[in-house]
Amino acid sequence: MFKKLVISCDEATLICDKSQYKEASWGEKLKLKWHFFQCKICKLYSVQNNRMTLFYKTKASSCKPHQHFLSQADKDKLAKELNSIKR
Repeated sequence: MFKKLVISCDEATLICDKSQYKEASWGEKLKLKWHFFQCKICKLYSVQNNRMTLFYKTKASSCKPHQHFLSQADKDKLAKELNSIKR
């Protein structure tokens, strides 16, 4: 029975990433938990991955109110530069 739960570290990182975005199935999550009992490196990867995602989500939410775009003058200048390169 436990042979079905054994996965490689590559599979564990893939399932970890899927789990983070709520795309992993119940069976995959079970295999991942079993792998964590055997592999502390993958468990550390999972913890660090979750921290990075949380950090970037908070950073992205603080940037949303700011609109980052080019002015019309900058767009025109860029278009002229691109047209001169094409010729």
